Amino acid sequence: MPKIAPFEKYASHYDNWFVKHRSAYEAELRAIKAQLPESKNSVEIGVGSGRFASPLGIKLGLEPSLKMRELAQKRRITVIAAIAEALPFAHSSFDLVLMVTTICFVTEIEKALKEAYRVLKTDGHLVIGFIDRNSPVGRIYEQHKEESAFYQIARFYTPEEVMYLLTEAGFKDFSFSQTIFLSPSEITRLEPVQPGYGTGAFVVVKARK
Repeated sequence: MPKIAPFEKYASHYDNWFVKHRSAYEAELRAIKAQLPESKNSVEIGVGSGRFASPLGIKLGLEPSLKMRELAQKRRITVIAAIAEALPFAHSSFDLVLMVTTICFVTEIEKALKEAYRVLKTDGHLVIGFIDRNSPVGRIYEQHKEESAFYQIARFYTPEEVMYLLTEAGFKDFSFSQTIFLSPSEITRLEPVQPGYGTGAFVVVKARK
């Protein structure tokens, strides 16, 4: 079963986070753009309220939560009701698949990554944005998971774990960016985007099929 209960109950609260923490949100967008290749056919899996797909020019999304789909549709995203583990697309449909803070809510991550691999064209890219469990801020998130309606059902990963899972799914040629070096509530100006991983809480990895 997809982990959608808090997104159904607190959809507005989720969406307002990006307004309240604008600087953190913009830093995350910049970190994604640093890894985002040019594409003609793209999809965001776990599109949520469309906060990333919309400014990144991705017009198609997949989302199991009805409340999230409604918000994304208001941002002119075409949204399909489905889960990451069973993508309703043919083999080799896309040259870019994006997943932003999605893998921590996926029930069967191995299956989800294999599905992303299946629907990508040869030499297509999967770009994943995720919380690094071992980063300084990531460790705080992990320690206080139960205080968050969303993160209490999440499973955070390390970059090494994500690389292993991607390799097992068939991906290669990894490239990383990172940002969010302070807690979002402490950020008063735009956080830098740096290559690699290890200190930033928000990590973006690009992998090639």
